[in-house]
Amino acid sequence: MTKTPGFWAVIPAAGVGSRMRADRPKQYLPLAGRTVLEHTLDIFFRHPRISGVVLVISADDGWFGDLDIRTDKPLWVVDGGAERCHSVLNGLKALMTHADPRDWVLVHDAARPCLSDGDLDQLLDTLRDDPVGGILATPVRDTKKRAGPDGRISATVDRGAMWRAFTPQMFRLAALEAALERALAEGFLVTDEASAMEHAGQAPLLVEGSARNIKITQPEDLSLAEFYLSRR
Repeated sequence: MTKTPGFWAVIPAAGVGSRMRADRPKQYLPLAGRTVLEHTLDIFFRHPRISGVVLVISADDGWFGDLDIRTDKPLWVVDGGAERCHSVLNGLKALMTHADPRDWVLVHDAARPCLSDGDLDQLLDTLRDDPVGGILATPVRDTKKRAGPDGRISATVDRGAMWRAFTPQMFRLAALEAALERALAEGFLVTDEASAMEHAGQAPLLVEGSARNIKITQPEDLSLAEFYLSRR
């Protein structure tokens, strides 16, 4: 009997978040009584279909040990790499020792604490039988402008087929690991997991999610995230 593929999460949290101008990485900033990272981890700890989590942190991280992490699910903490893509690859390699190569892995930004249970369910339900996998995203609704070298508008870009890429990004474990390995070996700029899969000749599916799934990158994002969390 064929085993039903499981679902696992990999959360890269090794970045420093310099744009926040804070005394610590943004994933450790306070948010609604906890840290950003604790809110993000809880999304996957509480979801009944997520089997376990790999958290990737900096080798010189000085904050994770102070968190109050409580979960009955497996949590593996591994060291990150030079860039986000290297950290994700480290997380995938760690997960390969615990999961089946055909299991699904959901890579999610540590700084996206507002992912809703509904969007996560939608992603799992839409992609569980997909041959490739895909990502949460939302259609671009603002007018898009292309800037010239002088900072002036050089063109208005057709937004009709444009989407904003979010996370989680969900692919088969072995397929994503192989795609990242190949992209890095060939010097391809990997901006997210989907770009690695695209480089490998695959066409990930776009699954529409909520625009509330924001990534905290600037100080004002914390207030917005706190508002969204309060409205759950």
